Amino acid sequence: MSESAQPRDMGGPWWRAADRTAWRTLLAAGAGWMLDGMDVMLYAFALSHIQAEFNLSPAGAGALASATLVASALGGLLSGYVADRIGRVRALMLSIAIFSVFTGLTATSTTVWQLVLWRVLVGIGMGGEWAAGSVLVAEAWPARHRGKAIGLMQSGWALGVIIAAIMSAAILPMWGWRWLFVIGVAPALLVFWIRRGLPESESWKMASTGDASTRSLGLLFRPPLLKKVVIASITASVLMFAYWGLFTWMPTYLASPIEKGGAGLGIVKSMGWVIPMQLGAFFGYASFGFLADWFGRKPAFIAFVLAAAILVPIYGNNARSELMLMILGPFIGFFGHGYFSVFGAMLAELFPPGIRGSAQGLCYNFGRGVGAAAPWIIGALAESRGLGPTLGLTSILFAAGAGLILLLPETRGKEIE
Repeated sequence: MSESAQPRDMGGPWWRAADRTAWRTLLAAGAGWMLDGMDVMLYAFALSHIQAEFNLSPAGAGALASATLVASALGGLLSGYVADRIGRVRALMLSIAIFSVFTGLTATSTTVWQLVLWRVLVGIGMGGEWAAGSVLVAEAWPARHRGKAIGLMQSGWALGVIIAAIMSAAILPMWGWRWLFVIGVAPALLVFWIRRGLPESESWKMASTGDASTRSLGLLFRPPLLKKVVIASITASVLMFAYWGLFTWMPTYLASPIEKGGAGLGIVKSMGWVIPMQLGAFFGYASFGFLADWFGRKPAFIAFVLAAAILVPIYGNNARSELMLMILGPFIGFFGHGYFSVFGAMLAELFPPGIRGSAQGLCYNFGRGVGAAAPWIIGALAESRGLGPTLGLTSILFAAGAGLILLLPETRGKEIE
């Protein structure tokens, strides 16, 4: 890429080093990711109600969440390719519109198969939002502060989960689960704001007018990029499996009776434990970005996933202690979420601009596709082992992620090519 396409580093404190366009881009992508998190987690919070209405077993309810994740992997793959072809901003708008509309239509479900259809279509939009938004932010921010920007974008997910928790506590007991999804259509309004003033990535504009051979997907499947694709995809897979296995079932674990392997808090009370956990997640996402810019992507990542590997089994085996669950919750949120910020920054720094969206969409969403099996498998294992101890098993995968990241090059401070 020519010098003119590099995001300009304006110097001074980090928050002044990026221009207005970079901040506007971060706001749009962060808001989209926040509302994406809200829409997705509405299902997790409504899970016990949906199970009861449709007479689903834990494995069946988990399989429905898995179907959404499989679709999100497909949506992410498609959106990454679309972002390389029509632009990051248009791909972002399209994905937000899709997941918002079909979240609203989830409320109309009268059969399991209707529910499956709407949740699959929600997943397609959900996967696309990250693929388009993360690469847009990465290309808009200067190298010195790219990790911070991606961390702040990712922190929107935690805010979305908190909003979903508050909505669930207020709406579920009185109005039922369907009204949660009716309100979930609101993020579509964000599309109109994005359309009005968010500029397209200069990096994409230059790449889209360059040599067509630099935009060939075949580049991802031969050296030197193939090795990076394989390692990044496997790393994303083990972390996605651990994450979705743990946090899809977390609200149900906290709300379920102790005799069923839960913490026995009930739906309304459990929200008081979920919100501190998500506040921890918010600070985990944001802090990771700063640490990754200071010490490197890999050291920060390893520290976070190893801490999660230690804490998760302790948390899963303290179901009878409400105090311990409250104390550990913010730390589970902090370390169990924050490492995700590495993917938006590091993947953008590993791949060239002509196929950057496709590469990020492929690696991240291959992992999401593998991780899609986690809610179903965790649900099935929980039937015999209990939910708390089963959630603790995800620690093995957090630890595996620490070893896999060592196989990728360090990219801290790398200019976008």
